[in-house]
Amino acid sequence: MDWKNLPGTGNVEDRRGAGGLPGGGIAVGGIGGLIIALIAMFFGIDPGAVLGGDQESAPAQSQGAPGANDEEFQFTKEVLGSTDVVWSSIFKQAGRTYTEPTLVLYTRGTRSGCGQANSAVGPFYCPVDNNVYLDTSFFNTMQQRLGGGGNFAYAYVLAHEVGHHVQNELGIADQVERRQRSATTEAEANSYGVRLELQADCFAGVWGNRTREDTKITQTDVQEAVRTAEAIGDDNLQRQSQGYVVPDAFTHGSSQQRVKWFMTGLNSGDPNKCDTFNVNYNQL
Repeated sequence: MDWKNLPGTGNVEDRRGAGGLPGGGIAVGGIGGLIIALIAMFFGIDPGAVLGGDQESAPAQSQGAPGANDEEFQFTKEVLGSTDVVWSSIFKQAGRTYTEPTLVLYTRGTRSGCGQANSAVGPFYCPVDNNVYLDTSFFNTMQQRLGGGGNFAYAYVLAHEVGHHVQNELGIADQVERRQRSATTEAEANSYGVRLELQADCFAGVWGNRTREDTKITQTDVQEAVRTAEAIGDDNLQRQSQGYVVPDAFTHGSSQQRVKWFMTGLNSGDPNKCDTFNVNYNQL
């Protein structure tokens, strides 16, 4: 993936090196133990909501005080800028205006509109302040613990979180929240969350499709993203944490589902193909 051809953006707030927050931030223990911690860590829309219910190396991490010229910063800036271009164009074609999100880079911990966050939360989107939050050590976590390294896989992480911002802009996130509140069982409430997450995966694929020419995405790049999607499927995480799978407790979708919807967006480049809400749940 040739990310240096991407347009970039000024909407990146660099809080790295600020020392984090005393007291740790959002807790990820309890409520199902390790599995909830793992689910919260990978690609959530709001950690507070979750807790309530050729391989390329990672972009170089800055040593000491971060600066705007380090490769890690540049990578995230370029990728976020490309999502702005893609979604602004899509919204314009639909007669709407896209509000660009801000990416907040941090280390250890930081405050968000959704509460305090620490490294264990992983990347997330906060609909309260329209910010995407990323502890930049997550790229190394992907590489070392998930086997999901590679720049396109890292970009998929960011594009997925931006997908949640798109859902917020379109009012989809609010609709899902209302349905979850009115759900009569935990399994039903979880099913809406799964649909939301799979749609964000699909939106990430749409971004990938529409940046192919600029980024020269190869089949190896795609395989890296697919491995990441497989690694963070609920079934895989449940097997790792408890040794068995409980589909009713899924909140993000199975490995197969995550790959399927990411590839749907990547192959089509059409956000209209990402309607995960009008598909029978058993056919997602």
